[in-house]
Amino acid sequence: MKPIDILTQNIDTIHSKEELEKRLTEGRPLRIKLGVDPTRPDLTFGHMVVFNKLRQFQDLGHQAILIIGDFTTLIGDPSGRSDLRPVLTREEIKQNAETYVAQAFKVLDPEKTIVRYNSEWFDKMGFEDCLKLARQMTVARMLERDDFSKRYKSNKPISIVEFLYPLVQGFDSVEIEADVELGGTDQLFNLLVGRQMLRDAGKPEQIAMTLPLLVGLDGEMKMSKSYGNYIAFNDTPKDMFGKIMSIGDDVMWTYYRFLLLKTEEEIKAMQSEHPMEMKKQLATALTSKLHGEGTGEYERQQFEQVFSKNELPDDMPEFPWADIARKINNELTPRVESFLSAMKQKNQNKIGLVNQINSVLNNLIPAMNAASLWNQLSDATTDDDKEKIIINHFNKNTIPPEFRLIDIMHCTTLFPSKKECRRMIEQGAVKVNGAKEADANATLTAPTEEIVIQAGKRKFFRINP
Repeated sequence: MKPIDILTQNIDTIHSKEELEKRLTEGRPLRIKLGVDPTRPDLTFGHMVVFNKLRQFQDLGHQAILIIGDFTTLIGDPSGRSDLRPVLTREEIKQNAETYVAQAFKVLDPEKTIVRYNSEWFDKMGFEDCLKLARQMTVARMLERDDFSKRYKSNKPISIVEFLYPLVQGFDSVEIEADVELGGTDQLFNLLVGRQMLRDAGKPEQIAMTLPLLVGLDGEMKMSKSYGNYIAFNDTPKDMFGKIMSIGDDVMWTYYRFLLLKTEEEIKAMQSEHPMEMKKQLATALTSKLHGEGTGEYERQQFEQVFSKNELPDDMPEFPWADIARKINNELTPRVESFLSAMKQKNQNKIGLVNQINSVLNNLIPAMNAASLWNQLSDATTDDDKEKIIINHFNKNTIPPEFRLIDIMHCTTLFPSKKECRRMIEQGAVKVNGAKEADANATLTAPTEEIVIQAGKRKFFRINP
């Protein structure tokens, strides 16, 4: 392929191809700009689409300039938004940005990448500079943006600061004198503002190149953390492989096209093969690309071991029963202390006491323990006696022989919430030693031998005695 054909592969919009061809003949490395805002700590496969294009420029000898938008994130990119973005603090932005560069270098060539933070120049600007920036754009021009226009017509709020975002992004281009700026299709307006601002500054206009937005795991919406349909650069190899295997057959070809840069001829040839085999090859290639050579092959072998041969994976997280029990007990401690305090209040009636016992116990220990404790408390005559019974019952050195499955799953930190654990159990997606368990109140007793729990198709973990 000719350089111009490589650089325009998969491009949605370019302003303009003729300009790009002309600059490629100038005999100098072009300055290719890509900005990313650290709104979350992880980059996703959606970012990989534009990172791949930036890498193609690098491989042809050009200079990549990766701008970490630690200042623009304070505003929040309104592109593609139907409402205001949540405001992040500088500390949150800093934490998110810390891993961005390392993640980006999983695709980019570090030797040909200049990393800049746009706070380098914006933190030095005063309010007068901001006013000068704002004078470069009219409200009418801003309302030409499709997302702003829709929000305005539907009476949804548009913050004045959101109007500044395209100007701030455009000023980045002026600061680094970009030849080309890359972005998703939802970035076209911002990229064109950058062209205008370079022209107004008496500099050559940047070439604006947009790439399609990658479809997420649901096969419908764009890949986004907001929609929960994403694959992150930092996903474990197992999760990454499994997520890729979950995409639809039609979506698979877009991943081949935009993430592995396969040509239409190559894709047409692959479409004659069995879809399952091609999806395994896709998952293998992408997992190895992000996690290192051989990683994808290993995850494929593990995947086939579980799903084709109905065998357990070789590696899975392991948790000693004693550690799980102590963690659950430690979670209970502040609730017990609150209960003890309430017990000492005057006019404590039996019904109120039972309710408080249940509120303390039912989410952490089987309900029968609450009943057993009540039987002991009903024989006590004073609050001091009741307090002693409870303290003995919840002695930190005592490990109860039984816990709810939902609490065991949650304390492994493999699941985002107890609500998610409950949902999986009630939907029949959880197996204990191969047997399906659909009762959210099911309990496990202290094991004498290893227990294997499977949650969903891909999550396995062991509980050791």
